[in-house]
Amino acid sequence: MATRTDRQSPTLHASDSHDLIRVHGARVNNLKDVSVEIPKRRLTVFTGVSGSGKSSLVFSTIAAESQRMINETYSTFVQGFMPTLARPEVDVLEGLTTAITVDQQRMGADPRSTVGTATDANAMLRILFSRLGKPHIGPPSAYSFNTASVRASGGITVERGAAKTRTVKATFNRTGGMCTRCEGRGSVSDIDLTQLYDDSKSLTEGAFTIPGWKSDSQWTVQVYAQSGFVDPDKPIRAYTKKELQAFLYGKPVKVKVNGVNLTYEGLIPKIQKSFLSKDKEAMQPHIRAFVERAVTFTTCPECDGTRLSEGARSSKIGRISIADACAMEIRNLAEWVRGLDEPSVAPLLTALQQTLDSFEEIGLGYLSLDRPAGTLSGGEAQRVKMVRHLGSSLTDITYVFDEPTIGLHPHDIQRMNNLLLRLRDKGNTVLVVEHKPETIAIADHIVDLGPGAGSEGGTVCFEGTVEGLRAGDTVTGRHFDDRATLKESARKPTGALEIRGASAHNLRDVDVDIPLGVLTVVTGVAGSGKSSLVHGSVPAGENVVSVDQSPIKGSRRSNPATYTGLLDPIRKAFAKANGVKPALFSANSEGACPTCNGAGVIFTDLGMMAGTSTTCEDCEGKRFDSSVLEYHLGGRDISEVLAMSVAEAEEFFGAGEARTPAAHRVLGHLADVGLGYLRLGQPLTTLSGGERQRLKLATHMTEKGGVYVLDEPTAGLHLADVRQLLGLLDRLVDSGKSVIVVEHHQAVMAHADWIIDLGPGAGHDGGRIVFEGTPADLVADGSTLTGEHLAAYVGA
Repeated sequence: MATRTDRQSPTLHASDSHDLIRVHGARVNNLKDVSVEIPKRRLTVFTGVSGSGKSSLVFSTIAAESQRMINETYSTFVQGFMPTLARPEVDVLEGLTTAITVDQQRMGADPRSTVGTATDANAMLRILFSRLGKPHIGPPSAYSFNTASVRASGGITVERGAAKTRTVKATFNRTGGMCTRCEGRGSVSDIDLTQLYDDSKSLTEGAFTIPGWKSDSQWTVQVYAQSGFVDPDKPIRAYTKKELQAFLYGKPVKVKVNGVNLTYEGLIPKIQKSFLSKDKEAMQPHIRAFVERAVTFTTCPECDGTRLSEGARSSKIGRISIADACAMEIRNLAEWVRGLDEPSVAPLLTALQQTLDSFEEIGLGYLSLDRPAGTLSGGEAQRVKMVRHLGSSLTDITYVFDEPTIGLHPHDIQRMNNLLLRLRDKGNTVLVVEHKPETIAIADHIVDLGPGAGSEGGTVCFEGTVEGLRAGDTVTGRHFDDRATLKESARKPTGALEIRGASAHNLRDVDVDIPLGVLTVVTGVAGSGKSSLVHGSVPAGENVVSVDQSPIKGSRRSNPATYTGLLDPIRKAFAKANGVKPALFSANSEGACPTCNGAGVIFTDLGMMAGTSTTCEDCEGKRFDSSVLEYHLGGRDISEVLAMSVAEAEEFFGAGEARTPAAHRVLGHLADVGLGYLRLGQPLTTLSGGERQRLKLATHMTEKGGVYVLDEPTAGLHLADVRQLLGLLDRLVDSGKSVIVVEHHQAVMAHADWIIDLGPGAGHDGGRIVFEGTPADLVADGSTLTGEHLAAYVGA
């Protein structure tokens, strides 16, 4: 009898020839007709300096086209509810498979979004408790803090064909698990009335201390003074109970003020609508400072921060309620689930167990399911998104990762590498944008883009193996084996920032003195308590400048010039030189091209199909009205200035007729952080993650702070850029600043004057200071994970 092998044809099957993803003529963002061939079912790493075009090729070209083509397989009705994607600017894309993108975008900061709700874990736990919980309180929704209980009854009108309509009594009942006091948020807001008004004064004496409310002629103030509900000449502290109730909590009513009909509303709901319903990050600095002073958030007294109703908390499996389960560290929760033995829900327990084990596998076992999603770092958020893919049975998928090692201690990088290799070995194509040499080293295929950034990048400098990259004469190849040396002599501190009894999150009453006047690096494995110590304990104030990993907010109209405030002195310089208003030199104001409203392009919405954008014919994409372009400064019009790179503009505004010290100073900061190649008018939406963080750092350098707190400033930085960052940190310290850096990169650790190492592990196993001293002392000590990896890095 012939075996299966005997029956197979020795010739290659036609389908086996499709083993490459072919990209020809890619021109997205700064890509210059890039053509590459990427092997399928292999691990390919894309590297190159920040801004060289890696994300443009992997995310904006390959992944975007795969998603667009999948969307087109749905009916037009379904496509109407999906995001519309334009076809990337590329000549040929062949061999694409379904792409799953796992990026660094932070999860939404909605207070009702948690680690559990962002994955399938919470949904499975709710089903588990609805089946096994005692007492039984209802369906899975009864255990959901995002579902409110609703009861309703009344008459509904029923129409049956030509028959007469009739009214039928109907009832509706839904049991939810939401705490009614905090509405599932876990905390309640309390407004400090002393920040709203001075109760020793009357309204006519200017009792309000709310920004913009101090003028007696202000309409809002006049509504209260002339409403008739309170005596405007009586001090607020002398109000009767009735007057105070109307003043603080009065319901909206129409009142006549100076012959005009206006709406009167109590002060508390008025403040909530005027200030608390808006995005705090989008507020002007003085308004944001007022909100932070006036509003305090405290743990909900009814649910004790669990977000759940009393009924949901009372239903238990053994002695554990769903609130207790969500508060456990995930690794402990996995052990509890493993101990449950109930055949009726065996498939559910198996699925839940696999999900929880996946958290532990990617190094997130220290999290709890009730952890707010908005508090996760970029690296943690990316790994949480990985959870749903690890147990997937799908193969021949293209997984696209954006720097998966961000936020990982060197100790954890090997674990991440193993996961990437596991996904590849299941028959998937894995594409990784990465800078860390530890991850580049495991690649089957490498694509190195460059040679520079921005307009100097966008070409393929190298394709091949790790050995070929090492031998190649590219920026990445030359710096691949770079190793920093330990600092020979550390600076002497000028003082100390005392932290006593720090207990945020997993910190265990930590006492530590952070030296001032030096470069201090706070390190430790992911989840050891670094960010809790630095961001939670270093007092915020006018003297502290904090640069975190939160995303830059801005539309396609925003650019480096508008974000940094650089455009203000430029507009004033143009206005002064030409004797006109500064507003003329804003594409978002009076100087905008009337045809495209200052966008530079005309957008055409095509419904469920991808919209198109065409360059505005009137302004030719320059965004300004033709009359504005007749005004010049130093021989250049405003559109030509915005088309300059930072380096060109620094020279332009540094001398001659266009000399503008205020603009030159900001441009100097942009050049210091390595963004000399950026165009001033380049949309923020086209910047890479590393570029955005450095842009934010350059903006904060203009602030007059004495202490700089930086959260992983090497995120998104190429090996060659790290050296420039270290030089910038040195200049900050040498200028008299104190720099505190939360960092995993060994080059930054080796360059520090002082290291504070937290650990020894993550979650409950962390939260303690395991070492304080110089980098040399840490290497010599060798008792901590950080010390071991730093010693290996510097070759000690």
